[in-house]
Amino acid sequence: MSFVHIAHLTKRFGNHTAVGDVSFDVPEGSTLALLGPSGCGKTTILRCLAGLETPDGGTIEIGGNRVFDKVRHVDLMPEKRELGIVFQSYAVWPHMTVAENVAFPLKVRGIAAAERLRRASKMLETVGLKGFEDRSATLVSGGQQQRIALARALIHEPRLVLFDEALSNLDAQLREHMRMELRVLQERLGFTAVYVTHDQAEAFGLADTVVLMNQGTIETSGPARAVFAKPATAFVARFFGMNVLEAKIVGPVAGSNYVDVALNDRVTVRGVAGEKLDPTPGKTVLACIRKESVRADRVSSDGTRPATIEAMSFLGTAEEYIVDIQGVSLRASQPAIGFRRGDAVHVAMAADDWIVLP
Repeated sequence: MSFVHIAHLTKRFGNHTAVGDVSFDVPEGSTLALLGPSGCGKTTILRCLAGLETPDGGTIEIGGNRVFDKVRHVDLMPEKRELGIVFQSYAVWPHMTVAENVAFPLKVRGIAAAERLRRASKMLETVGLKGFEDRSATLVSGGQQQRIALARALIHEPRLVLFDEALSNLDAQLREHMRMELRVLQERLGFTAVYVTHDQAEAFGLADTVVLMNQGTIETSGPARAVFAKPATAFVARFFGMNVLEAKIVGPVAGSNYVDVALNDRVTVRGVAGEKLDPTPGKTVLACIRKESVRADRVSSDGTRPATIEAMSFLGTAEEYIVDIQGVSLRASQPAIGFRRGDAVHVAMAADDWIVLP
C-alpha cells in the first residue's frame, strides 16, 4: 500500500518554479530515491514533505493522514508529521554526549530521563555504536557522526525517514559500506524512506523506486532496475553517463523492435527503438549506448569493428577509453587491459545495447 502520497505538488520561489506539478507514491516499507542534478527540485520536495517549506499547491499524505492541502488550508507542523530526518551535515550538538544527542527527540516529547537513556542505548547498539554513550558527539569520526544522526532520526520510531544527501560527506569506501548498512537496517526496522541524492550509485544501491528530476519536474520514474536499463529520454541517458550521439534513421528492421541508424557516412548500427520513436528513414534521432557496453579487444571476431584508442585513463581495476570507429568517438569502460593511445583495437557492440530515442 502507498504510505506517502504526493499529488500535484508545486513550490515557487519568486518567479522561479522549483517544483512544478509533481506527483508520486511511496509504498509502505520501501525506499524511494529522488535523484537528479543540483537545482532540479529534489531537496525542495523533501523539505515540503517534512514541513520545512510551505508548498504553493498540491497535497501531501503520510500514512493515510493529510499533512498538507493547499485548498483545504491544511499544513501540519514538522513535529506533527511523525517522521525522522537525516541531514547532509549530521547536525550533532557539540555540547551533548552521543547518548544525549540520540535521546533529544524523546526529551522534547517529555519522556523520562531513565527511559530516554535506555532507548538511546538500545538504538546506538542497533547502529553499531554500543559503548559510545558518554563520548562527546564531536570527538568521533564522520562515519560515526552519521550513525548518531541516523539513530536520532529513528529513536522515536517514525514510520517515515527522510535522508537529504546523508552520505555525501563520507569517503567513498565508507559511503559504500553505509549504503549496505542502511539497507539492512531498513529491512530490520521496516520504516519507509525517501532519499535525496545526486549520486546514481546511492540511488540504485538504496532505492526500490527511483524518481529522476529535471528542472522541477519528473523526467522519469519507476523500479530502479527498469529506470537504469531503459532510459526514457536523452536527459536520462546523459545523466547516467551513456554515449549519446546524433544519428539518422536508415530504416526499421521488419518484424522486430530494432531500427538501423547511421552515425556518420561510414558507420551504421542496429539498436532497440525507444518509445514514441518515429522510424521514418532520414529522421534525426539519438543513438545511446553505455560505455560499459563498448568492448575493445586486440583480436578481431565476428561482428567487431576496427578502431583506434584516442585516449585512456587508468582507474585501478578498470580503464576508460575514447575509441575512434571510422570517425565516430565513443567512450568505453572495461577491466584494465593496458591499451595505450594510438593502439589499433577491435570493438564489439551488441544491438540490444543500443537504444534509439527521438
